[in-house]
Parts: sequence; C-alpha cells; structure tokens
Amino acid sequence: MAAKDHLQDQIRQLPHRPGVYKYFDVTDTIIYVGKAIDLRKRVSSYFTKQDHNKKTQQLVKNIDRIEFTIVDSESDAFLLENNLIKQHQPKYNILLKDGKTYPYLLLTNERFPRLIPTRNKKPGDGRYYGPYANVTGMNLLLELIRSLYPLRTCTYNLSPQNVEAGKFKVCLEYHLGNCKGPCEGLQDEETYNQYIQQIRQILNGDLRLPKQYFREKMMQAAQDQQYELAHQFKQKLDKLDEFQAKSTIVNASLSNIDVFSIASNEKSAFINYLKVMNGSIILTQSVEVQKKLDEPDEEILTSMIMQMREEFESQSKEILTNVAVPTLPLPSVTVTQPQIGDKRKLLELSLKNVLYLRKEKESMNDRSKDLNEVRIMETIKKDLRLTELPKHIECFDNSNFQGDNPVAAMVCFRNARPSKKDYRHYHIKTVVGPNDFDSMYEVVSRRYRRLVDEGASLPQLVIVDGGKGQLSMAVKALKDLNLWGQIAVIGIAKRLEEIYVPNDPLPLYIDKKSESLRLFQRMRDEVHRFGITFHRSRRDAATLKTELTDVKGLGPITADKLLTKFKSVKKIKELSEPELVAEVGKAKARILLDYFSQNE
Repeated sequence: MAAKDHLQDQIRQLPHRPGVYKYFDVTDTIIYVGKAIDLRKRVSSYFTKQDHNKKTQQLVKNIDRIEFTIVDSESDAFLLENNLIKQHQPKYNILLKDGKTYPYLLLTNERFPRLIPTRNKKPGDGRYYGPYANVTGMNLLLELIRSLYPLRTCTYNLSPQNVEAGKFKVCLEYHLGNCKGPCEGLQDEETYNQYIQQIRQILNGDLRLPKQYFREKMMQAAQDQQYELAHQFKQKLDKLDEFQAKSTIVNASLSNIDVFSIASNEKSAFINYLKVMNGSIILTQSVEVQKKLDEPDEEILTSMIMQMREEFESQSKEILTNVAVPTLPLPSVTVTQPQIGDKRKLLELSLKNVLYLRKEKESMNDRSKDLNEVRIMETIKKDLRLTELPKHIECFDNSNFQGDNPVAAMVCFRNARPSKKDYRHYHIKTVVGPNDFDSMYEVVSRRYRRLVDEGASLPQLVIVDGGKGQLSMAVKALKDLNLWGQIAVIGIAKRLEEIYVPNDPLPLYIDKKSESLRLFQRMRDEVHRFGITFHRSRRDAATLKTELTDVKGLGPITADKLLTKFKSVKKIKELSEPELVAEVGKAKARILLDYFSQNE
C-alpha cells in the first residue's frame, strides 16, 4: 500500500536508528505505537509490503502523521513503547484492560501496626502486599492471620504518651479475645512486633518462621504441663498446615518464579500467569486480550509479561514461558522454556489453565451464537407467520448464459448456518433454452421427489431467487408432489428486495435491518455464488473440449488427456514441440502445432 505524499516525506526523514514511532489519524489521535531497531526500515515496511492482513491495511489507511523518538538501544525502545501504550492506550495496540482495581493487604507503619484490606495505595501508609487477583483468596489469608495473631483493629493513635495518659478504653474485640488491649498498655510492644514479623513471613508466602514459633510454644507449654495452652498452639499450627495444604506447593527448593503461558485463536489470545514464591503458587491470573493486528503469540506474550509483572508488582528474577520471547528489557532476569523437572510441571499447570480459559470462552461464544441463531429463526417465523421454527431452509437459483449450459443450485441452512454438505448442483435436463420458470419447476420437483423417496426430512421453508413467476412454478412443483401445505415457500426479488408469498399479488417489505431479510439475502447471495461457480466450470470445460476436439486428426481421448494434465488450451499452446511430441507423439504434435499457428 503506497504511502500518502506527505507521509513519504516523513518516512524519508526517519533515521536508521533504534526508537519508537507513533501513528496519528486525521483527528491527531495516537492510533498505534511501535518499536524498531531501525526506524526507517520498520515504518516504511508498513507501506511497501503487499501481504498485510486486513487489520493492518485498515491501520495504514488511517495513518495521517508520524512521530518518532530515537533511543540508545532496543531495550530502551521496548520500555518507552510500553509506557506510551499505557499512557495513550492506542486503538491498534494490545492492552491489558480488565477494568479491575485489585485489592491489597496493608500492614500499616503505626505503633502496633494493623493489617487491613484496601484497593487504594497511598505512599507512606505502610507496606502493601499483593495485589491479589482473587478477593476470596485474600480474605481467607486475612482470616487465617487474624485467627493466629491478636491484632488490633481500632484506628487510635497508640503513642506512648496517649496510652500512658489513659486516653483509650478496650473495646468488644478485647473481651472476645481477638485483641490483647495495647490501647490500655495491656500488651507489650515487643511481643506484638514478633507477631508482625511472622505475619510478614506469611504474606511473603513463607510459613516456616510462624510454624516454628507455634511449634516451640506448644512444646514449651506441654513441658510446663499447661495442656490447654499447648492445645491452643497446636490448633494454630494445624491451621497453618491446613492453609499450606490448600496452597499449590510445587517444590520448596524453588525460589521466586513467574510463569507465563499463551494460547490463542483467530480473534483473541489467552494468557495465564502464575506467581511462585518460596515454592508455593501465591497468585494465578488468566486473561483474554483481543488481537488488534493478528499479532503472533510471541509478540503478544512479550507485551503481556511486561504489563502483568508491573500490574502484580513482581520482582522475580526468573520467567518461564511456553513460547520463545525476545530478550526482555529486565536486568538480571532470565527467560526459559523448561522441558523437564518441576519447572516443566509448573509450565504445564499454567498451560492447563490457559487452555481451559480458551475452551470456556469459545464455548460461551458458541452458546451466544446458538442463542443468536434461535433469535433469527424466531424472527423469521414471526415475519412470515410460519407455524413452526424454520430450522431447515433451502434456497434455489438458476444460472445460464444466453441459453447455454443451463444449471441450477440449491444451498441449505440448518439452524441459520450453512450446511455445505447438503448443497446441490443440478444439470437442467427437461428444459430447452433459457427458461427460468420451467427450470425452477424441474429442480424443485427433483429435489423434493428425491427427499420423499428417501424418507428424508423436509425443510420448513423454501426460498426461490426471483419474483412471482419463479415462485408460482415452485408452488406448482410442490402441489404436484402433494407437498403443498407441508413446506412454506417464498420468492425474493433482487430489485427492491421484495418478498413474495403465494396467493398474494403484493410483495412483503421486511425492514431492511431485519435479521430475517439479512439471512434471506445471505442465502440468495450464497446460492448465486454456488450456481455461478458451477456454471462457469461447465461452460469452460465445454469451451475447452470443443476447441480441441474440433482439431481434425485429434480424437477426444487425446484432447481429454491433454486437458486433464495441463488444465487449459493456453498452457498447451505454450508447450514446445519436443514437449508436445513427448505427450502425444510426432504426428499429433505436428497437427496441433499447425492448428495453433493457423488460429493465432
């Protein structure tokens, strides 16, 4: 696709340097951001390549202005591209847009810190853990921590001065045993901070320190014969074990790892992300992104890795993927495709999740299509006042050229979808010359006589391409077969898209936006295409055979042999004399060469 004149000037000014380019439309809105090792080569390829897909062609048509930024390296280009995409959210770039604000757990930086859920991050309030893709999972973790440690929930300023002054009184949480009363100085700060240290470990996915703490406390209480207290510590230890059992433990020797997998179809890409810390999967998230320019999986996954790592604040130094991705601009981060071992099992788990998401989405789309098709059939039933749902519809059309090679075609739709295995071609046998009416009578008669003879199911609706004349002949055919009243039949005229029904001289005008009319038009266009293709193949075959069989001294067997192998007379004419001799012998080769030279 050639660039517009003013764009050609802009492209010529682009340097052969790494950088980022931005495309603007006529409203001066950024519609695409891309990166390149060589800006001029990359941008000019949009306008010189001839094999772009339709989406990319549409992008190129909308480009009105180009801007670029030179950077020092490919990594810098990658980072700048990522930032610009997030900032401007261009129409043709892939974006992770799910509209969610993910929750965090905030461990405040107060004296006697609190642990609270929040969706708003404010610098300076404390240490945020998360974000959590699953609110239920976050709440279970919060519930576990509160059941293990007596944390305060009040918002008092528990400064030493305020506590010593006796400004606060214990609340119901103290009397329920959920808080030890630091507001009245009933709990020392050192013990409370020990709890906070263990809570930090749990929030980081490491249960070793808290488990060791409760195990030691249980053993000490048992030695002191404080069996009730020992039992309480054992219950807390059991809760930690139960929580750990519910977590997916991969391998305790594995450190922090990010796992990404991708699977796609024509329209969407599906990505799964597993966040592994201290050998346990602490977060899993699967997302669907719409393809904008039919991007390959490697390109989509590269973009999503950057976006999702930032979204979920990952600092992992190792990334596992199921496809090879370009070098990421992440210092000290390794990207691998494991083939064996625990890392391979992790990747397979991620793939299992992403394939499940794809299957689920495709099933939802199929169900949506089914509902859409039922609605279309219900609309047809209502518009045509049919007695039953038209699940099976057939449409007929005739095709001839100046009376030569008359043929007909029928297409079949089941549940408002093409059923191509039921399409049929017909050679007109009983009609001489271009007579669409008699031809329609013949093919309708032949079609439904055969269905009756075979005991096959009949359609609920028949459509004929034409007006009153074709419709009346289809009705006559059904009456002669004693099928009148069992099958509804209509005609669709091309000029104004009128719908003709039997015994009514006036056409039915269906709303141009009606799903009924759109389906009728689709079937009419499909049967026309199907019939024309068949007619052309017959006409071309007849023309070719006639030309060769008219050659004196060349029989039909030789003509068929040549046409079967070379497909056209043109290609046969291009053969050299030795090639022709090899195919048909010297004598017939001489006859053909003389004929071709006389008829050039």
